[in-house]
Amino acid sequence: MEQQSEITAHETEPERDQLLEAAQQIQVDGTDVIIEGKGKDTIVMIHGWPDTFRIWDKQVEALQDQYRCVRFTLPGYDKNSPRAFYSLEQLVDKINKIVDAVSEGDPVTLLLHDWGCFFGYQFYMRYPEKVSKIIGVDIGDAGSKEHVLSAKVKAFMFGYQMWLATAWKIGGPIGDAMTRKMAKILKAPGDIESITSSMTYSYYWKWSNTLTGRPLGNLPLDIQCPFLFMYGENKPGMFHSKSWEERISATPGNRVVPFATRHWVMTEAKDEFNHTLLDWLQEFKNPLHQAS
Repeated sequence: MEQQSEITAHETEPERDQLLEAAQQIQVDGTDVIIEGKGKDTIVMIHGWPDTFRIWDKQVEALQDQYRCVRFTLPGYDKNSPRAFYSLEQLVDKINKIVDAVSEGDPVTLLLHDWGCFFGYQFYMRYPEKVSKIIGVDIGDAGSKEHVLSAKVKAFMFGYQMWLATAWKIGGPIGDAMTRKMAKILKAPGDIESITSSMTYSYYWKWSNTLTGRPLGNLPLDIQCPFLFMYGENKPGMFHSKSWEERISATPGNRVVPFATRHWVMTEAKDEFNHTLLDWLQEFKNPLHQAS
């Protein structure tokens, strides 16, 4: 085992980069996996479009004194990675291999955002015994029969997703420019120059199947483990239904927390987000909670 280093909230960006290089890193199925922090509970963090593992920097800072934090960049999302298409089955299989490599035989907590929610939820639906808790950020039962949208919101979501699916199909400098333009419109955080059309394969996967009548193969969402759902209210439309939110909220051990943010809750309201996250996780360290 390599010596793990901790990145604290007091570090500057260059110092965090240096400590990140010294963190424990392993490779699983061709993917670099970074392990930081300490504690018996492991939290596996999965990002979405158009981010990398660095989207979770502030969460690792907040969690690492009490939890093992595991993160990685989805295939195709690293600027230097080769362009390739990945199916739902391939991504779930990759998550499964990473969880097996880092879990030490115990169930892990999933911290998910955007496409990371979709892939992470589908991993859970196939391997529920490997997951103890889930924190979902901004994506719920999107696409379910209960997730009814207005015509205006439908047009917005179809428009930006088809734009990104088309960017994947075109590829090259034009596809990259299209992807970066949409990232700017949606106010995505991070370095815009690191964003390429290689990140948009999931939009092409979704719409190339949907528009030709082929099933996506995703299982209906049915989360039975403890679940914290946090979402931003200040965006054109929700990625979950109200009825689903009410069911989740009514389940003992679960919590639903709205934020006055857009889609990237964990960066737009990082302090409040981290406080909510730590507070909810602490409930499961309480002997009274465990006894109940």
